Amino acid sequence: MPPGWAVTTIGEIADTCLGIKFHLGNVAGKHAVLSVGRENVRWGRIEIEDMAMMEIPLRECESFCLKPNDLLICKSGKIGRCAIWQNFTGCMVHTDDLHRVRPYDGIDVRYLRYWLEHMRLSGELELYITGSRSKHLTQKKLRSLRLQLPPYAEQRRITAVLEDHIARLDAGDTAMARALERIELLTKRILLEAVPVPVPVHWKSVTVAKAGLVDVGLVRHPSRHNGPYMRPYLRVANVYEDRIDTSDLMEMDFPPQAFERYRLKEKDILLNEGQSPEHLGRPAMYRGIPADVAFTNSLLRFRAKPGVLPEWALLVFRRHLHAGRFRCEARGTTTLAHLTATRLNRVDFPLPPLAEQEDIVADVRQKLDLIQRLAPTIDTVKKRATELRRSLLTEAFAGRLVNQDSADEPISVVLERIRAERALRQRVGRTRRGRNGQTFQKEALF
Repeated sequence: MPPGWAVTTIGEIADTCLGIKFHLGNVAGKHAVLSVGRENVRWGRIEIEDMAMMEIPLRECESFCLKPNDLLICKSGKIGRCAIWQNFTGCMVHTDDLHRVRPYDGIDVRYLRYWLEHMRLSGELELYITGSRSKHLTQKKLRSLRLQLPPYAEQRRITAVLEDHIARLDAGDTAMARALERIELLTKRILLEAVPVPVPVHWKSVTVAKAGLVDVGLVRHPSRHNGPYMRPYLRVANVYEDRIDTSDLMEMDFPPQAFERYRLKEKDILLNEGQSPEHLGRPAMYRGIPADVAFTNSLLRFRAKPGVLPEWALLVFRRHLHAGRFRCEARGTTTLAHLTATRLNRVDFPLPPLAEQEDIVADVRQKLDLIQRLAPTIDTVKKRATELRRSLLTEAFAGRLVNQDSADEPISVVLERIRAERALRQRVGRTRRGRNGQTFQKEALF
């Protein structure tokens, strides 16, 4: 470590607590306040436009009311994501899916915010996360997080430089996100214009059942996890829009007769049968790779009839996906929807003459190829920006981003002062007994 630095923990330099839980039933003195949850916390900012109201007892308002420069950290979900609370009007509290960190004098809260981002990007935070299914960061683990802390003056110099550089990186990220949005909008526009509704007068308007054969894949069952006829299969996790990911294929026992029924042929169209509503019916074409593969009941297979180009069918289904047509046929919940074979069969299917199908498919492919060439470039830029952010934070917390100043008060002096103040406050807040024998606890002012 550079001179004047010291190793410490969050618990040594800040007061921490979890937020308030939701209270059921009637509570005397209960009233409504705005609450901040993990969904409101983004890296470096807090979104206050959609905060929930919470009914809490009056006696708990002061304990959980947020103050300027409190650091809010996600306990679960995007663990470690954090932002600094600003001086918003009125009493607002935080929920129990957030940690509140209130640093003592001599600790720059912005330094802690960037240090947590460094821990997340470097992977070091993973060492403190507990739980297998429901991962989270406990109060105990949070307070034990170790960090290298420079003198207070140097903390401020580091955060000033970081804010300048990271503001530029954030601006670049925003520009890349907007570019991706424009690509998505342009893709949607091309697809919608290629398959117009209502259809031109010389086109036919049929149903999916008239244009091809729809089948549901084989149901997965534990009895088929092992057997003499193990075959690879595609499932909903493999099928994306106009792309099949074969990096994670699973196998199942398909007896010869069943395999012939569910075996995919080149140019079969696969659609997601069960998905979130916005991805329901997401289609892709099987292009023969890998060979000898089947599909399960999480997918629907469309096999075009004579007079229908498979490429045209894919174009129609992509158009329906972006237009929200499949959502009109969905059944299920708001988080998981299903598109049955019966419902898909009755979906409208615009059908131009075969020669016109070929021309439209070629024209759309040319247009989409042109705009999709930008996507890898944007992805590369985003990866480089992440690496630059990681390197920048690594340099900052190794003491190599700004110069050290021997005139700065060593952080060890600040830490000793914090320990002394904490010891004094603990003595002031110790338990005493009243004359009537009742026990009282005087609040320690942290």
